[in-house]
Amino acid sequence: MSPYEKKHNESVSDDVVWHHSTVTHADRVQLKQQKPVVLWFTGLSGSGKSTIANAVESKLLSLGKHSYLLDGDNVRHGLNKDLGFSDEDRVENIRRIGEVAKLFVDSGAIVLTAFISPFISDRQQARALVEKGEFLEVFIDTPLAICEQRDPKGLYKKARAGEIKHFTGIDSAYEAPEQPEIHVHTDNLSVDECAEFVVARLEAMGYLTAEERKFQEDNSHAL
Repeated sequence: MSPYEKKHNESVSDDVVWHHSTVTHADRVQLKQQKPVVLWFTGLSGSGKSTIANAVESKLLSLGKHSYLLDGDNVRHGLNKDLGFSDEDRVENIRRIGEVAKLFVDSGAIVLTAFISPFISDRQQARALVEKGEFLEVFIDTPLAICEQRDPKGLYKKARAGEIKHFTGIDSAYEAPEQPEIHVHTDNLSVDECAEFVVARLEAMGYLTAEERKFQEDNSHAL
């Protein structure tokens, strides 16, 4: 059987075909012995997305999980360095990240993405790229007032002064998730407590096992 197949995307040339790999998604999952999934962290600037996602990845590492974190600022240094912050560029930013996340899931990894991703339709598009059960929306729910008070990069201050246009929460809308799989209310929780809540939800939903979690807890107590 030919490894080539007619194109999957009608927007590309007829000369572009899909090449089937000999090693399958199931093979990679079997090798890594884990359930691959996109953990899509979304929330306002300053909500704690990157910080909490980093803490979650550290906990996954201690469980022996293969993971990778895609951070909103980091990808703008390379993959998305040509994009600005207009609504159109934000849409393209998330489209590209969705495609990259899909590749990580296909490799059998757990991929964490930390992006404001303000529009529901864009997050739905990213979800549609992977199979059912391979995308979990993680809403880092921090009130705007707290985000603005933190303002770690001074962006809210600049946005209020009119120095930055199209800033989410000020002059560009943020569409909060309606039914996120994981909803983290950060108001009275530490970073570690937020990360622990996410990991506990992953266990409850079957992405981690109780045995793995017990091993992690035993090791942390031994340190």
